[in-house]
Amino acid sequence: MNAPAHPAETLRGTLATLLDGLPPRQAAQAVERLIANYRGATPTDAPILRDSADVAAYAAYRMPATYEATHSALEAFAQAVPDWAPGSHVDVGGGTGAATWAVTATWSGERSVTVLDWAEPALALGREIAAANPALRDARWQRSRIGAALKIESTDLVTVSYVLNELTAPDRATLVETVASAAQAVVIVEPGTPDGYARIIEARDRLITAGFHIAAPCPHSADCPIVPGTDWCHFSARVSRSSLHRQVKGGSLPYEDEKFAYVAATRLPVTPAPSRVVRKPQIRKGQVLLDLCETDPALHRTTVTKRHGDLYKAARDADWGDAWPPPAED
Repeated sequence: MNAPAHPAETLRGTLATLLDGLPPRQAAQAVERLIANYRGATPTDAPILRDSADVAAYAAYRMPATYEATHSALEAFAQAVPDWAPGSHVDVGGGTGAATWAVTATWSGERSVTVLDWAEPALALGREIAAANPALRDARWQRSRIGAALKIESTDLVTVSYVLNELTAPDRATLVETVASAAQAVVIVEPGTPDGYARIIEARDRLITAGFHIAAPCPHSADCPIVPGTDWCHFSARVSRSSLHRQVKGGSLPYEDEKFAYVAATRLPVTPAPSRVVRKPQIRKGQVLLDLCETDPALHRTTVTKRHGDLYKAARDADWGDAWPPPAED
């Protein structure tokens, strides 16, 4: 009997069929227009995703990147709370549901799932795509304004992926306070830009004020040690590029790297990473340079050399965003 496909493989295969019958140039033009507008200043009660063709093109283009970034954040969270799995999940502003797929890839088992979004065409397509994932076949796809009027029932996990940029500052504050009052755990993902990081820090501060513990990426719940305006904390997730990606962006590489910022927080007891790699490791002859955010809290560069033995081997395999030192294997 064949093992079930990994959710990422199933999602890629399902998305590949979305654009059947839609001329490639029309799909590329829809994506180019949506990239320019969808993540801008458009209010969430006037969605740019106008029809099924728009949604199909945008989902085929953006869902893989949203999935990979959110999955990376969820995996880091799961490492900090290893004995917990959500029994219920609400995806706020989830659109076609990329974060719900990422949750099913992080934790096995059944759970209730609700996706909230204002764009009905996105919800309809998300429901259609979810039919390929057994863990999502009973998910609820509910039209809801994402802002001050949002109501969320009590749940174990709330995800908010690439949503805060669409909201005004007051609505962002209200949204974070709303999800904090409803959930045991909250994972928020934003683009890996200075502005995206600033929104993450704002949300992180509100979650801490609400009594949450930071599980990831930070190894602590103290203030971020980055001096505002000098740098920003973000990470990278590798995304397989579809033919639509290559058509829109050009180039021949089979992948691209999605830069993202995130915070994962919970009311549960957490065991955060002792430190986390916050830049791409620099591998040089006989040594590896690791930029770490540490428990102190502080930013620190450490050099791991061959004389460190197994730790050096681990450093050569370390990736941007990993916990350091790596968890001991059983």
